[in-house]
This record gives sequence, structure tokens and C-alpha cells, in this order.
Amino acid sequence: MRHFGHIAPAVRKRLFYREPSVFTPESPARQLSAALGATLYSPATRPRLADDIVKQAGRGVVSMVLCLEDSIDDADVTAGEENLVRQFTALAGRPDADLPLLFIRVRVPEQISDLVRRLGPAVRLLSGFVLPKFTAERGVPFLEALTTAESASGRRLFAMPVLESPELLYRESRVPTLEGVFHAVDKYRDRVLALRLGVTDFCSSYGLRRGPDMTAYDIQVVASVIADVVNFLGRADGTGFTVTGPVWEYFRVQERMFKPMLRQSPFLEVQAVPLREKLIEHAMDGLLREISLDQANGLLGKTCIHPSHVLPVHALSVVSHEEFSDAQDILRPERGGGGVLRSAYTNKMNEVKPHRAWAERTLLRAEVFGVANEDIGFVELLAAGLAE
Repeated sequence: MRHFGHIAPAVRKRLFYREPSVFTPESPARQLSAALGATLYSPATRPRLADDIVKQAGRGVVSMVLCLEDSIDDADVTAGEENLVRQFTALAGRPDADLPLLFIRVRVPEQISDLVRRLGPAVRLLSGFVLPKFTAERGVPFLEALTTAESASGRRLFAMPVLESPELLYRESRVPTLEGVFHAVDKYRDRVLALRLGVTDFCSSYGLRRGPDMTAYDIQVVASVIADVVNFLGRADGTGFTVTGPVWEYFRVQERMFKPMLRQSPFLEVQAVPLREKLIEHAMDGLLREISLDQANGLLGKTCIHPSHVLPVHALSVVSHEEFSDAQDILRPERGGGGVLRSAYTNKMNEVKPHRAWAERTLLRAEVFGVANEDIGFVELLAAGLAE
């Protein structure tokens, strides 16, 4: 699989200075954690789930979570488990199908071993589990169960803990909770692919809900948690983890609203301004601002509940030619001693030592999302994806 792999090769050549790399579920964890992109959630009870997975993979989705937790009714858990086993078995019978990374969001630790056993040979399609409401006390049993299931199945399985508990939100318990989370995930570092933020749960603790014109960073009580999570768990000194962006709840913007306009020469520069104006007019501006703020605050990837969110996340994750140029200059071997140099774009100064960690992260993102050509921006990337 690869990002923008659903786009024709000739179009990718037009878009990219360096195309996104190919990766598989067996790729190194560091590469996979950066490549998660827009992780699309789907209730585990969907009757045509296998078909949905194949369809979304064909539209550019590279990671999906099949949810047995908050997205389904308590009374439907047993039916959801049974459906997952059926759907995985059906997918296993379609060896030629291109599939995304697949994760199951469970409710209790016991579900992990039980589902792995019931999946049988189809477990080869599973990349891991999403662990809800993660704290040290509640999370360790999940991680232990995952380790046991991994040994029993012979399949590498990753964990993606969700940070969404009230203890993390409340100021008086936040620091000890974060310390506990760090020690828990650090012990199982090789199995923890990414940490996910459950902002909807944070808001619910105060009866809040952000509108479509607001980002998570406009809700100060939520923004403070994101800052502290990155502070504790997202450091660039080798102790940190990939932290993914929060879910965007609104999906008034449908792909079908754009496709007619995108069939008309989407790469012409004259189309860029009208297209951007129409995107904003149709309430996509809030999502775009939040994705940009996610990246500025050290988050990579995003939880998504609607297919229309996937391409904007991926388009904004592509590294610009300018960013790539700066990162390469900073990391040149001859710059190992530090110093300051003028950007090749002659619009900024690059300080080698302070910007080294940024450059390393940028080149990792460039590997999985690609580097855009000099004349290509977000609008062209979005247009190309939607036009397919």
C-alpha cells in the first residue's frame, strides 16, 4: 500500500517531486506509525464491512479501526464480534484485494485473546487493537492481553491506546496520570504504534461540543490537555511516541459536491482560488485549520469518522518542496557541527542544531506521504484525489 496509490501513475508524477513509498503491515513500526494518516473508524456491526473496507482502500484509506466500543450499542457487542469474525474470514478469501492496516477497538482485555482465537487464519489481516480510556491501571491488562495473544497467534500485533479518561483531563490528576501512562507504554514500547487522543470524551466531561467553525485548540480546556500529552509523550529525544490528532465530528462536505467541478482541468492554476473558496464555503475550513494546528502542535495523522475527511488529512500531510529542501540542508553530514545557513528558498534561516529533530521528522513524513513538486500545493493534491 502507499498514500495516493489510488491515483494514476501519470498524475502522481505530475504531483510529486518524490512519490510516497510503498509499505506493508510488516514494515518497521516507525514507518507504520508515521504512515497511519487518516485512520477511518467504522462500527463493527456493519453488515457489508468487508466490502466497505475494500472500497475505502480503493479510495486511498490506509488504516481503519473496526469499533466494538462507543460506536455501537452495549446490546450489540456480541453481534459485532460475530460480524467481525465473518467479515475477516470473507476478506481472507479475497487474496487479491488491497487492504488497509486493520485494527479492532475493544472494550475489555478479554476480547483481545478471544477475538484472535476466533479469527483463526484470518488473523493475518489484523495489525492490532485500539485500547479505550487508557490509564496505567486500566491499560496494562490490555497490553498484557495483547502480548499473550501475539505469542499465541504468531502474528505481530500493535496497540494504539486512546487517551480520553477524565483523570487525564482534570488538572489535579493529570500529571500523575500522564506519568503512569508513560511508564505503561514505555514498558511495551515495541508494541505501541501510536497514541490517540479522545477529544470527544474530554469535551463530554464539561458538557462541551465544538462547532464546525472551531477547532479543538479553540476549546481551552481541551487544548491544555493536548499540550500536556505532547509534552509528556511526544518528545523528540527518543522517549516520545507518535500522537495522532483528534476526531473531526462534522461531515457536511461530501465528495460528490466537488467532483463535477474537479473534472474541469483541476491542475490549472486558475482553478485553485475558486476551488479553495468553494471548499471554505462548504464548511471545510474548520477541518483544514484543525489539521494544520495538529501538525503545528506535534501531532501526526488523525482519527476520522467519515470518508470525506481522509483526503484532506493526507493532502495536508504531503511535505512541500520547500520543507524538503530545508530538511535536507539541515541534515547534510557536513552540517554535523551546527551553525546557521540561509534557506535555498532565501526566505528563512535554518539553524542546524535546533532544527535537526524537525528535519528528521519531516524526512520521515516525506518518505510515507511524498514530497510535492514546487508548483503543487494542497488544492492540487485534493483535486487530484477527488477526481479519481
